[in-house]
Amino acid sequence: MVRLTRLHALKPRRPIEAYTVKADITLETPTLHDQHGRWPQAESVEDFRRNLADVYARITAACQRVGRDPAGVRLLPVSKTKDEASIRLAYAAGCRLLGENKPQEAYRKWEAMADLTDLHWSVIGHLQTNKAKLVARFATEFQALDSLRIAEALDRRLQTEGRALDVFVQVNTSGEASKYGLPPDDVAAFLKALPAFAALRVRGFMTLALFSAETERVRQCFVRLRELRDRLRQEAPSGIALDELSMGMSGDYEIAIEEGATVVRVGQAIFGARSTPDAYYWPSTVEDGSSQ
Repeated sequence: MVRLTRLHALKPRRPIEAYTVKADITLETPTLHDQHGRWPQAESVEDFRRNLADVYARITAACQRVGRDPAGVRLLPVSKTKDEASIRLAYAAGCRLLGENKPQEAYRKWEAMADLTDLHWSVIGHLQTNKAKLVARFATEFQALDSLRIAEALDRRLQTEGRALDVFVQVNTSGEASKYGLPPDDVAAFLKALPAFAALRVRGFMTLALFSAETERVRQCFVRLRELRDRLRQEAPSGIALDELSMGMSGDYEIAIEEGATVVRVGQAIFGARSTPDAYYWPSTVEDGSSQ
């Protein structure tokens, strides 16, 4: 029998000012999508420390290119499909908040590693209403809110648990039918309905960019999310914060940072390539942005 402990949400950072790329900067940062499925496996604490150091160095360099403070970017290591042994190595290397796609998988890991009391979990994948009870029980944040049915189910379960949850509204900026998320034109009305769910603390937006080697097409997905946030933040209902932009994964997080990302979701560049095929997590297309 696993003893349940109440998780506290991460403390919100200081308000983040609207970010705009300087007009006089020409950015030609390439994607790293050619590495997808080829990242070397992290098999020791030293491997994880080295990979984390490399990612942090790239975050810092991306920030410097556009005059940002690296402290304004949070790295979310993504541990989906990785086993307990690998996650414990990542924990020993300093990881304290991990991203998972499937609630059932994340819940099992949370139970198995209940001894790591300061290890927290962010659910970043699509959620069905019948899995809301799991997320409400263990997650520190949920980054894929895109329907009022999910909002209602989460709020009801959270009220029962006596806790609140940080959430991000997922926006489909690529226009691909294979991706979840609200169309940009529907986001304003969606935000106006969210104050009815008192247990949900809206922190910002999340998106998956186009999975493409064409850098400019990828960049435009991030630009759309930033511009949408900048348009809506002044008219957002009271209590709805739009400070955070979760965008960018292993192949494109540097570009996302250049366009204002405050959270980057990086999996393979830290843990190594996954043996589980992308189709396990995503509908049947190759360009589905599944390269965390």
